[in-house]
Amino acid sequence: MTEAERDAIAAAIDTDELVNLALTLGNIRSRSQEEAEAAQFVFDWMQTEGFRPRKVGATPERPNIIGEYGGGAKGANLLFTAHLDTESPSGLPHQNAFRYKPETLADPEWTQCWLEDGALRGYPISNDRGPMSCFLIAAKALKKAGIGLAGKCWLTACPGEIGPEPIEEYAGIGWNGKDIGAHYLFHHGGVAPDYAIAAEGTDFGLNWAGSGYALFRVRIYGKGVFTPILDAPADPHRHPNPIYRLGPVIAALHGWSQTFERESILETPGGTVIPKVQIASVRGGIPFDFGAGTEVCALYIDVTLNPRQTAAEAYHGIMEAMRGVDVESFDVEAVVVRHGFEADSTRVAPLAGAVDAATRLVRGAPLEVSHPVYSSMWRDHNVFNMHRVPAVTTGMPRWRPTPAAMRDSALIYALTMLSVCGRGPAPGGPAASSVYGTDTPF
Repeated sequence: MTEAERDAIAAAIDTDELVNLALTLGNIRSRSQEEAEAAQFVFDWMQTEGFRPRKVGATPERPNIIGEYGGGAKGANLLFTAHLDTESPSGLPHQNAFRYKPETLADPEWTQCWLEDGALRGYPISNDRGPMSCFLIAAKALKKAGIGLAGKCWLTACPGEIGPEPIEEYAGIGWNGKDIGAHYLFHHGGVAPDYAIAAEGTDFGLNWAGSGYALFRVRIYGKGVFTPILDAPADPHRHPNPIYRLGPVIAALHGWSQTFERESILETPGGTVIPKVQIASVRGGIPFDFGAGTEVCALYIDVTLNPRQTAAEAYHGIMEAMRGVDVESFDVEAVVVRHGFEADSTRVAPLAGAVDAATRLVRGAPLEVSHPVYSSMWRDHNVFNMHRVPAVTTGMPRWRPTPAAMRDSALIYALTMLSVCGRGPAPGGPAASSVYGTDTPF
């Protein structure tokens, strides 16, 4: 990369166009399981801009969108990915009522985006259609500047990174999240990247360590007693209804989690991972059938795993904690497991070096390892590192990005594309005028 190339690409980035793209895409309702309209928008945009898009999905209403640029000569292949869905309350009011306060449900930033006081607001832009817009505009800028790529660069937009996960009665492909997104894209999307970038907000930092997670269901058993004949003990922890035993159970699990969190911190060249644990939900009894308490209640424990841990390690810790609690009986099951992964430091070095060089050219400062929070969550670079494709996550500020910051991110992405893939034939050229081509075959 040269300063001249930087200047040519920078001149081809229209900041207003970038912001308008992010706002338009961000204001399309695209909660998990509802990505179809946003996917179609990205497909149409890519088609208009000449990036030869296609749809590849486990279900037609939740496709991955795959565009491409370059590939006209020998060079490394690079894949960019971002997700179409955004965290927000579900479309099921009876569920939302037991998770969110009314004022939280009314927050417009769940599904709306706008520019205010020089910054872009709204969760859809922060996570993740802002970074998606940045790499789309980056590819357009290369094309506009007449800079082709030797290797191929795939531009991908995936459903389901946020979720959901098939659990309990919410089963089947309709409740799939990550399995129909980047996972499906990798296996069935016709891509063969040498490197991959999960475009996400990282405040211009970079990491290649990614966390996994497991959700454990801890069921506690007791006795259901008809309320009129119940002889309630003075000590609530001796009550036959297992709901009354939740206090000691929660205390035991919390004690285990404190130790687990301390012992799971992992410092790597690709980021520091600080796993966390919390109770995600509780179930017990049936509200409309309440005459005899319940024999079963369950806690669902959300456990972050560093990229060198397995779900089994957390399972054994939870089992040991529960053995010390006075309950009639219990069982523990890992109802969701997704392990984390990290890139090999040597193999990912060319990609990290390209992002560093681009960052220096754009921001005048070296690339830094991102804040530990960005290594301590799932991001889709895990999918590629899982399959030995060196991958990182890097991008614009996560919180209230400015148009200038998004422009810088787009320029960094474009320069990274050029550095990794190499310069290839200029885009364009004469199109065939008929099935016989441009020259007479006779």
